[in-house]
Amino acid sequence: MTVTQTRPAASKPSTPRSLATRKALFGNGRRPGFLTYGLLIAFFLASAYPLWWSVIIGSRSNEALGQTWPPLLPGGNFWTNVGEVFDTIPFWLALGNSVLISSIITVSVVGFSTLAGYSFAKLKFKGRTGLMVAVVATMAIPTQLGIIPLFMLMRTLGWTGEIGAVVIPTLVTAFGVFFMRQYLVDVIPDELIESARMDGASMISTFFHVALPAARPAMAILGLFTFMTAWTDFLWPLLVLDAGNPTLQTALSQLQSARYVDYSIVLAGAVLATLPLLVLFAVAGRQLISGIMQGAVKG
Repeated sequence: MTVTQTRPAASKPSTPRSLATRKALFGNGRRPGFLTYGLLIAFFLASAYPLWWSVIIGSRSNEALGQTWPPLLPGGNFWTNVGEVFDTIPFWLALGNSVLISSIITVSVVGFSTLAGYSFAKLKFKGRTGLMVAVVATMAIPTQLGIIPLFMLMRTLGWTGEIGAVVIPTLVTAFGVFFMRQYLVDVIPDELIESARMDGASMISTFFHVALPAARPAMAILGLFTFMTAWTDFLWPLLVLDAGNPTLQTALSQLQSARYVDYSIVLAGAVLATLPLLVLFAVAGRQLISGIMQGAVKG
């Protein structure tokens, strides 16, 4: 009696047509496919639509919002609405204040956060873990809880209404310290720091010649996010600054009255306030990507 053994059916190999379809949708591992590009385009359109809608309404009259079919193309009233913005608020003063405040905060946060992050990542001292936990714990406290005591402090110092009242409380952030610490803890080998110290480099020299070149990609990312956060900050400048010395975001709130709001003028001002950020990302985007791709420590 012979026993016949049956082999399990082998899975069918992928046909050339299915492989071609898969490569077209997902790519071949080296280049993205059609599905990847489609998702990126969809996300881009969804992100850009609010700005495009602001441009459309900002270039038309307020009656465009009440149309049955909303317009899809800009109109011809943009510069007229821009003139209304300039006549209603001190636009150039607010723009200068925003540029000054955002620039100072960005330079300070990036500088102090890099120094503190390097210290927590590579220097060994007592209480390092406890101090880092305390820094991270401050991120769990809502900003709104500190507004009243901070305002009382600024009033006691006589700084209310001054630009310094906006700048000084945000010279360094817990997120910046944590971000730089997490980046530098892995990107700089301990042996590199030890070799620099053995060659006679001081602590400061080691930081500037070893840590700082390695930290540049993270510093660029932190700088962009810090500038954007400071540029769009609204609540604290609204409370501590006078109406005659506003930032750009608080000045735009003056375009809205209690009785009637002309959204075409408001959105025209919003488009003007967004343009500096777009220019910043357009100028710094390529340098940011190239800095991230370098990933090398330069002495």
